[in-house]
Amino acid sequence: MKRRSIEAETPAARAEENLCRALLALDKVSEMRAFLRDLCTPAELEALSDRWRVVPYVLKGMPYREIHDRTAVSITTIGRVARFLSQGNGGYLAALAHAQRAAGGAKFARRVASARSTRT
Repeated sequence: MKRRSIEAETPAARAEENLCRALLALDKVSEMRAFLRDLCTPAELEALSDRWRVVPYVLKGMPYREIHDRTAVSITTIGRVARFLSQGNGGYLAALAHAQRAAGGAKFARRVASARSTRT
């Protein structure tokens, strides 16, 4: 986390909430893509995409080496995603469930629900 020598006018928690509200306000993939490309550096966007790319493979229980071979994402990143899937805040699973419902993927939504129940 970035250290600052002065206090920001907007507290970090409120700034994070404002960012979340901005993300929620976008309802088209093209708008979200434009916002993320404006907000993130190319490296940051690549890191986010890499993390998201490996989620389905981790949920399937695929070995990290095989995930790496299929995605070219580092073993460290795969491990980080797996750790947050099992011990995180539930964000990956919530996003997956919403995305699959929107796409009509009942089968995958059941897998997400099953993974969610094994977390608790």
